[in-house]
Amino acid sequence: MNLWIQGREQALKLCTLSTGDSVYRYYKSIVIPFEQPRKVSSTAVVNGGYREDLTAVFNNDCNPGAGMACIMRAPIYQEHMKLITEEIGLDPAKTAGMGTAASMENVAIHTQTYENLTVTAIVTGGVEVNGGRVGDPADYFQPIDKSSIEKPGTINIILVIDADLPPGILNRAMVTCTEAKTAALQELMAGSNYSTGLATGSGTDQTIVIANPASPLYFESAGKHSKLGELIGRAVLPAVKEALHKQTGLSPDQQHSMLRRFKRYGIKEETLWQAYAANTDKAVIKPKFMDALYQSDRDNFLVTYAALYVHLLDEMQWELLSGKEVQQAGNELLAAAAAKYGVKAPEIIGTGLEDYLQAWKVLLLGITGEKCTMLKK
Repeated sequence: MNLWIQGREQALKLCTLSTGDSVYRYYKSIVIPFEQPRKVSSTAVVNGGYREDLTAVFNNDCNPGAGMACIMRAPIYQEHMKLITEEIGLDPAKTAGMGTAASMENVAIHTQTYENLTVTAIVTGGVEVNGGRVGDPADYFQPIDKSSIEKPGTINIILVIDADLPPGILNRAMVTCTEAKTAALQELMAGSNYSTGLATGSGTDQTIVIANPASPLYFESAGKHSKLGELIGRAVLPAVKEALHKQTGLSPDQQHSMLRRFKRYGIKEETLWQAYAANTDKAVIKPKFMDALYQSDRDNFLVTYAALYVHLLDEMQWELLSGKEVQQAGNELLAAAAAKYGVKAPEIIGTGLEDYLQAWKVLLLGITGEKCTMLKK
């Protein structure tokens, strides 16, 4: 199918869904025009909620270019989305859309089947800037007009279920879909940008769930005990991981990093350099220190020790281990790591979070200092 939108871009057909609907990419959007009536439940600001009269859905990249902020095309978000919908070539009154800063080139599409049931997840996303944990401290509380501008979504999911579902179960499918997204972030150990916790999503995630009322299959369960729920998880979880990898490189390999594991606890390159420069008489220039630090950052043993140490801090934060228990285990890890790298083992003196972090900083600066000495030889 060749579609031209105002002469700007030819539509690329990505796939045909089991429902018979096609998925296209054009005009910086992922678009699904419906061949037949569909049941849709979505978080879309325009035409969101539960609908049976929609003729299409889409996911749009509002980023004008690399390193540039998203730009609203109108004073209010609803008008902005209407303009985008019209430019895509769809009916604004019968279309639900999502906005994002993620590139549509980085879309991930995963399909799972069981007998004659098919579930497809179509995902874009990133959490490097906007990732957070539910319940994180927030400073935004401003009741505003219903026509206010909304922020674009970050992890956006279109979930297509080739089965008929009642409205409540369609919403339950969205819950299962959200759990799968959070499980993907958990498996990647993606940190919140607003607390010491692990991210459960971004602050602006959006989801569209589509069911097929023409299907002979009819389900009244979409939770984890149902096969439908299983397929949702098995489609969404890897799709979220793939989309995050494509968008920002977030992956197991990227997370194999001591610094990334400690980022949410505030241990960063610049603060480590400042601490080293303030407490050593050795003439080490910053580039050489950073070189040694980055060598430590990817060291297999140190990444392993860091992962265990950070998890101890998490267990204490969640009140699953006491401060004394974490202090004892933490000191054992510090001693083992220090022996491995031939440096003096620091000791955790108190039972406060800062005490544990300070001890790790001392260990890391000792290891990095030794590497700096080796680099000078």
